[in-house]
Amino acid sequence: MDIFEKLLKNLGPIGEHAERAHGYFAFPKLDGEIGARMNFRGKEKIIWSLNNYLGLANHAKVREVDASAAKEFGLAAPMGARMMSGNTNYHEQLENELSSFVQKEATILLNYGYQGILSAVDALCSRRDIIVYDAECHACIIDGLRLHPGYRYVFKHNDIGDCEKQLRRATEMLKNVSGGILLITEGVFGMAGDQGKLKEIAALKQKYDFRLLVDDAHGFGTMGKTGAGTGEEQGIQDQIDLYFSTFAKSMASIGAFMSGQKEIVNFLRYNMRSQIFAKSLPLPIVIGNITRLELLRTEPALRERLWENVEKLQHGLSARGFNIGTTNSPVTPIYLQGDIPEATAMCLDLRENYNIFCSIVVYPVIPRGQIIYRLIPTAAHTDEDITLTLEAFSEAKHKLDSLQYNVAEIPLV
Repeated sequence: MDIFEKLLKNLGPIGEHAERAHGYFAFPKLDGEIGARMNFRGKEKIIWSLNNYLGLANHAKVREVDASAAKEFGLAAPMGARMMSGNTNYHEQLENELSSFVQKEATILLNYGYQGILSAVDALCSRRDIIVYDAECHACIIDGLRLHPGYRYVFKHNDIGDCEKQLRRATEMLKNVSGGILLITEGVFGMAGDQGKLKEIAALKQKYDFRLLVDDAHGFGTMGKTGAGTGEEQGIQDQIDLYFSTFAKSMASIGAFMSGQKEIVNFLRYNMRSQIFAKSLPLPIVIGNITRLELLRTEPALRERLWENVEKLQHGLSARGFNIGTTNSPVTPIYLQGDIPEATAMCLDLRENYNIFCSIVVYPVIPRGQIIYRLIPTAAHTDEDITLTLEAFSEAKHKLDSLQYNVAEIPLV
């Protein structure tokens, strides 16, 4: 069979909906400056789908530094991979400042979060090593696990009893081979918004020999007294062996980093294929990230404003009877009952009649009969944004419960 013919006969669980979803539910185009309100198809919407947690995307100082660095260096500098010709003082400055901020000995910059952690897992673990991981880990981790030629054991999400069971299995398995155990979990799980049980997992080090890698993409900049992440929030930052995060969320930028013991970070620096064989991060991005990190450290009011909005939104939803699960982070899920037709109609209604734009998750990502809206509050949202959104969801839920979305077409105002 021709490989293209095979692909066209099976477009994938998401791709099979592409014809009617493209440009609206999938690959929508948001126009205007990044913020709490942007334009979608020529009309202003309140946006709840951007991980611009601290509102840095359009911070005046950030925009000024981004523009100045781009004018001075362009996007080509430095040329080449860092190992060969792409290293600069700015790259090393950002690494050193990140190490200090997240309380680790050393840091390696990564071109992208997804690519970076996937490649790190590949570099860290040989076929003799065993990986134990949370069932709800992000796709980037799962794809890294696919590259792992050795054993891997998954534990039920945030289930410490099952986590210990899998550690016990891994320990028994290693009696006959010369390998080690890497445990991977997340600081904040991006779909449900609940924190990983880092403190309880770290406590298991007293009984089992393993190293802990934490993906804190949603916790860096938002969690902890200083914003240093979920490990700081839970008081166990020093027990995280490898701390990973991305610049794509609270810092509203591009790139990522991994921090930890100096010798291990240096091992990654010389063995991560995704960094050895890829062009270095452009200087405007690196310099812009130095400024973003400075703002993250020196302007706690941004994080305070974020959490004010988080509490207003989440308390407002709970008071109106919405199920927001067990979130204890800015990520705000809304769990509803309904199938794809109702979910599609409700999303359309929210966007066109209430001017609310947020991400919707349905089958096959979650089981049939369920709908999840994921709202991301930011420091840029206003009280009016929150009030209008709460009112819109209350009215939309009434329509969902009274079967008003079981129609072929939603009337638009």
